[in-house]
Amino acid sequence: MATVDHREAGQEDPESEDELYEVVDLTEYARRHQWWCRVFGSNSGPIAEKYSVATQIAMGGVTGWCAGYLFQRVGKIAATAVGGGFLLLQIANHSGYVQVDWKKVEKDVNKAKKRLKKKANKAAPEINTFIEEASDFIKRNIVLSSGFVGGFFLGLAS
Repeated sequence: MATVDHREAGQEDPESEDELYEVVDLTEYARRHQWWCRVFGSNSGPIAEKYSVATQIAMGGVTGWCAGYLFQRVGKIAATAVGGGFLLLQIANHSGYVQVDWKKVEKDVNKAKKRLKKKANKAAPEINTFIEEASDFIKRNIVLSSGFVGGFFLGLAS
């Protein structure tokens, strides 16, 4: 494969071309380009600037109701699965099919608690950043957010 040298008089060596590239800090890029900018577009400021109050409440209410309804259904299924599994385990233990070493269970649970505390302390800055971004979004779009909360509670109730 042949290489072609496109240098004109006065240009530098190809080795010095790395000075032409810009170094991009991905953490700064991620901070400047939030996820809602990628989803809703680059001009997605506060929704209050784009829609009327009634539209914002309706959009928030409908999405909140959907989220609440799904949360309720999935929650019931999860609670039934966990409760049923625990009940079957207790019946099997009482009938003698399963022997549970409760001292080992307690030891493993304590070990898991310690690991979880260590990991929670390491993840705290990322969680705090997410909470700050979410609260900023809620403050900028308070009407939409209040509609969502109301719709969420209605979805849970239905």
